[in-house]
Amino acid sequence: MDTKPRSIELEEVSIRFSGDSGDGMQLTGTLFSNTAALFGNDLSTFPDYPSEIRAPQGTVGGVSGFQVHVGHSQINTPGDYADVLVAMNPAALKANAKWIKTGGIIILDKDNFDEKGFSKAGYTDDPLKAEKLGRFNVIDAPITSLTKEAIKDLGLDNKSAVRTKNMFALGMVFYLFNRTLDYTFDFFEIKFKKRPLIIEANKRVLKAGYNYAETIEALAPVIKVKPAEIEKGKYRNLNGNVATAWA
Repeated sequence: MDTKPRSIELEEVSIRFSGDSGDGMQLTGTLFSNTAALFGNDLSTFPDYPSEIRAPQGTVGGVSGFQVHVGHSQINTPGDYADVLVAMNPAALKANAKWIKTGGIIILDKDNFDEKGFSKAGYTDDPLKAEKLGRFNVIDAPITSLTKEAIKDLGLDNKSAVRTKNMFALGMVFYLFNRTLDYTFDFFEIKFKKRPLIIEANKRVLKAGYNYAETIEALAPVIKVKPAEIEKGKYRNLNGNVATAWA
């Protein structure tokens, strides 16, 4: 029996990471983008910050997002509609579901999809039971619970443990796109070089998310996007603000 995961090959794909401003979605999107760039994909990114300053946690106004568009050929925009959405709470789902392609994948942290979360997001009913979500492949993973389980023996306080849950979501997406964890491990070693416990926690959670995605059938098939055929030379990682300043 062939135990290798089934896979499909796409020319390009857009992924949107979304959650509360404290969920680390900007970092999560950046780390995925860095891995895609080092893999050889062409890409374009778009950070989407909360519409309100210090909006109440769990509300649509406090949703932070990051979209990345990667491809085998030249990519000029972050993309309009996404193929994959990571929604860490109901507000993130409400703010972004309309931007997901029919047949796309939505990864949810089901630990946050409760009556309290629905109310804060402005839902009157459970959105997971809504017929309109039937056009998506919804994976409701207990991300927060599994994150805490993965590092329960490290002695971290609850707040510090929960802060790593974005790495669980990233691990799932890395599996979905058949990407290595090594570049992100290197980032941890540099970013937290004086905090070995935090390095270990983030590595464990990232691997836990990857392994979880591997064990559930819902994420099959694995999506492969070949490296872009880019002319050899020196390239810069440039954002719009820097480009405007240089213009």
